[in-house]
Amino acid sequence: MTMCVLWPDVLPSPTPDDEVDLVVYDAASPLPESACDADVFVVWARPGHLLPDDARRLRSVRLVQGLMAGTDALVDAGFGDDVTLCSGVGLHDATVSEHTLALILALVRRLPTLVDAQRESEWCSDLAGHQPLHPEGPVTTLLDANVLVWGFGSIATTLAPMLAALGAHVRGVARSAGERAGFEVVSADDVDAVLPETDVLVSLLPGTPETRHVLDARRLALLPDRAFVVNVGRGSVLDEEALVAALEAGTLGGAALDVMETEPLPEDSPLWTAPRTLLTPHCAGGRPVGYADLVQQNLAALRTGEGWRNRVR
Repeated sequence: MTMCVLWPDVLPSPTPDDEVDLVVYDAASPLPESACDADVFVVWARPGHLLPDDARRLRSVRLVQGLMAGTDALVDAGFGDDVTLCSGVGLHDATVSEHTLALILALVRRLPTLVDAQRESEWCSDLAGHQPLHPEGPVTTLLDANVLVWGFGSIATTLAPMLAALGAHVRGVARSAGERAGFEVVSADDVDAVLPETDVLVSLLPGTPETRHVLDARRLALLPDRAFVVNVGRGSVLDEEALVAALEAGTLGGAALDVMETEPLPEDSPLWTAPRTLLTPHCAGGRPVGYADLVQQNLAALRTGEGWRNRVR
């Protein structure tokens, strides 16, 4: 029996399959009525405000395959309990890790300061020539730096070895303590004890009610004054008002954010002018690597009822 699969127009479509009727849809627009009998809905670059309407109108859908790592928007959209939801976990490990590493290095090596100096045609003498390896204040190298990665999932297992290869001491934070990919992981219940030892805090946390503002004023105050905060998970986990206050007070070394609570970031947000802050427009991922294989595997699972990959429910 032929399966109707809705495919977003922002991605190259896979090789045609005799058992699949591929229907390309406009990812930025409401679905046409002719597409609402589809069996499978592949979601990528879909504005979140359209998903509840999709859930209401896709009357025959059996599988919603998101290509993003986080599926909170799909879960909240209202698809029936009989609809299988799958995520794109693993598709963004390399690209998000690459961007995260770039943000960390930019902070550690003072690139925002150097770029500002370049724009003013100034030679930044304080950062030129002979430098101590480990000066007082924020770290200037990843050699022997203590990096804490909160949200130690598949992206973290790719990122952590990159950081370790540059000389950092890497620990993770997850729901339960143990060892993952050769790195020590502490429980989220014990995170307060390790924050004071942290030079660079990286958040890869998902956006859930439980993680909202887990990085609040109290926890930011537990970090040493030299610490950098890097958020590439979800903007909701970080109390932006508390972050700006800490940066302005000089109780944090700096911050780099790829995700914000409101996106696009409003023009009047104080984050734009917060000191020692680097912002990027939620661009760490955006390139799902290996998406065709993931979709093909889950289409096969939909036919047989087994072999699911990244099944959320």
